[in-house]
Amino acid sequence: MTSHHTAEHRILIEREEIRVTEWRLAPNAATGHHRHGFDYLVVPLTEGVLRAVSATGQTETPLQPGSPYFRKAGVEHDVSNGGTAALAFLEIELKNRPG
Repeated sequence: MTSHHTAEHRILIEREEIRVTEWRLAPNAATGHHRHGFDYLVVPLTEGVLRAVSATGQTETPLQPGSPYFRKAGVEHDVSNGGTAALAFLEIELKNRPG
């Protein structure tokens, strides 16, 4: 499915060792293809489905508020909202753990 909207984001904290970004995605909105330069955590603020498309295929990750997940640096993908309601999460990048 092709996205018609761009995800909205704002940086909440930017320090030498950490960056915290709030992401908000309307249904079908996408972040655009990107590479994660640091290890990172995703902390869901809403329930929903996060769809990721990478060179190896597509995955869907169900999100539940208060159920974070961790990924290593180097992940490359385009992330979109795979659900029918708005989706929000915090991305916490560990800037002292590049990859």
